[in-house]
Amino acid sequence: MTMTLAELASRIGAELAGDGSVSIRGVAPIDRAEPGEVTFLANARYTAHLPTTKASAVIIGQGIASPPHLARLEAEDPYFAFRQALVLLHGERVHPGPADAVDGADISPGAVIHPEATIGEGSLIHPGVVIERGASIGRGSVLYPGAYVGVGASLGEECVLFPNAVIYDGCRLGRRVTIHANAVIGSDGFGYATHKGRHEKIPQTGIVVIEDEVEIGSGCVIERAAMEETRIGAGTKFADLISIGHGTRIGRGCLLVSLVGISGSVEVGDFVAFGGQVGVTGHLSIGDGARIAAKAAVVTDIPAGARVAGVPAIDLEAAKRNALAGRDLYGMARRLRDLERQIQRMQQSLGSQGAAAPKDTP
Repeated sequence: MTMTLAELASRIGAELAGDGSVSIRGVAPIDRAEPGEVTFLANARYTAHLPTTKASAVIIGQGIASPPHLARLEAEDPYFAFRQALVLLHGERVHPGPADAVDGADISPGAVIHPEATIGEGSLIHPGVVIERGASIGRGSVLYPGAYVGVGASLGEECVLFPNAVIYDGCRLGRRVTIHANAVIGSDGFGYATHKGRHEKIPQTGIVVIEDEVEIGSGCVIERAAMEETRIGAGTKFADLISIGHGTRIGRGCLLVSLVGISGSVEVGDFVAFGGQVGVTGHLSIGDGARIAAKAAVVTDIPAGARVAGVPAIDLEAAKRNALAGRDLYGMARRLRDLERQIQRMQQSLGSQGAAAPKDTP
């Protein structure tokens, strides 16, 4: 879609400073944008590109200076305004119908669908999809090639399963849930009772429940519970390659960056953010709004609103100080050895002086 700068400003809720008649056809990064495109500045590290960008306008925060030749779309939240502009100018992803469908039908003849499964109106089912007995697919959902939906599993309206996504038996997805390629929902939890030298499997009788508008990245695994359910709260977003242990419950609106691993039976509050490669041991509680820095190892409960980092995870500011202090451990060790040698020489000198001193005579 193409629109004038004035129209774009109005539709994304930004205040325009510049020529509103300029035609805008797309959005591009600040260092690669061309005339006719709008760019954005949401991170101060890219400010140096403002004088040289070829963009017709920049979406920018309030009170941030920009060159006079560059039209401004000033927004309270420039990153969200950029998102809105991207949707307006480039649109949402369009899901194609099955390539082998006959007469434009929505269901591929190459899909394997049990007679007792239910497929909602307008759903697109691609070749190689398998939908088992008693499964339910909500209206307007899209299942790409190789997706698998197990016995009695259910998907709400407008869900998307990308290629080779797997939904095990009995698991439940809410509305508008997106599961990216090769993710697995509901595999057995890692539960074994070790008895007389053997690891005996504990049956995993629970399920996974994923609430509305959750997005799960590629290669993620969410284990089913041993009893009851593993639950992912509404609006939570996973990046790729994340593992969630059995019986864990994650709240609403959480963000998990790639390679997070959360053990079983962890209770995570609402709007918690996990940096990349965070590890969480089992049976802990993480409070609402906590922020956990990348590579942290969480081994104790984290209170609501806390900011933590490090191995093991401690208060963020303390972890920063520890990290700064540890940047030259080798140098610190050398200086400590030098001080020890100096003290030893001083002690030896004082001892020899004491031995050589004349004794008092009566």
